[in-house]
Amino acid sequence: MCSPGSDRDARALNAVLPSVVEHPFAPDRSQAYLRWRERKLARYPRRVEDLIVEVRDPRDLSDSEVDEIRRLCSVANMAIYASPLAGLADKDLARRLGARLGLARLQGNPLADADGISSLETAAAKSARGYIPYSNRRLLWHTDGYYNAPAQRIRAFILHCVRPAATGGENHLLDHEIAYLLMRDADPAYVNALSAPHAMTIPANAGAGMELRSAQTGPVFSTEAGALHMRYTARTRSIAWRADETTHAAVKFLERLLDAASPYVFAVRLAGGQGLICNNVLHNRSAFTDHPAPGLGRLVYRARYSDRLDHA
Repeated sequence: MCSPGSDRDARALNAVLPSVVEHPFAPDRSQAYLRWRERKLARYPRRVEDLIVEVRDPRDLSDSEVDEIRRLCSVANMAIYASPLAGLADKDLARRLGARLGLARLQGNPLADADGISSLETAAAKSARGYIPYSNRRLLWHTDGYYNAPAQRIRAFILHCVRPAATGGENHLLDHEIAYLLMRDADPAYVNALSAPHAMTIPANAGAGMELRSAQTGPVFSTEAGALHMRYTARTRSIAWRADETTHAAVKFLERLLDAASPYVFAVRLAGGQGLICNNVLHNRSAFTDHPAPGLGRLVYRARYSDRLDHA
């Protein structure tokens, strides 16, 4: 018969054991990685259409709609919902949608609206300060919050399209787990280099003689409770990479991967009433042209979360 202390020890061991044994992203767990890789590729969507979930109302998802969104996020870390609510400028939509999916810790930023949700549309004042999401210029490949401190890590976000641009504004999407997989398959040294604590540094953001954000140094790939997180930007300015040959080669490989045609990269131009829900996957946005009439320009709500989407 076990003592109470032995029971506590056993429970502690059981809590840790799955991540030790099955953690596929640890460099010394090649068998766990190979098992995960096989499952990942076997279930992975083949077309962007495979990511789309038709929903009646994003503000009030049914159980079956929630289950399908979670299922897709479990295999691709993202889902696209399509609803009939084109043109509805209801910011509470994103909040209620996130809450229904278990996203509770909304993370605002200095340019977000007072409620913590950003209204992404062309705004001359913000664009002039270098904030590209508020312009009609292209956004390079990145994950959200790559410049944040670890305590402000963005694990998931929602983009809800109220109105699309007249032309352009297409997103490309790549599951960061697939990026990791392709890099590890090419050379495990690549993911090891980008998992180093000093792999990437985002310099401090200063303006008007004040430091708005301190420099942030950290890895590209990291894990948390067995889940993979990625922080990355394709920007060549305001970024410093660790100065060693392997890191340089890994960054170049990732750049080629993102620039090449790939069956794993999905292209989507969100229509009104559609949205993206994801665990902060890699994404970009093409340049766009707005409708010339006032009030008809591209409008997308962005809600960022400290939470990660639950899997099915």
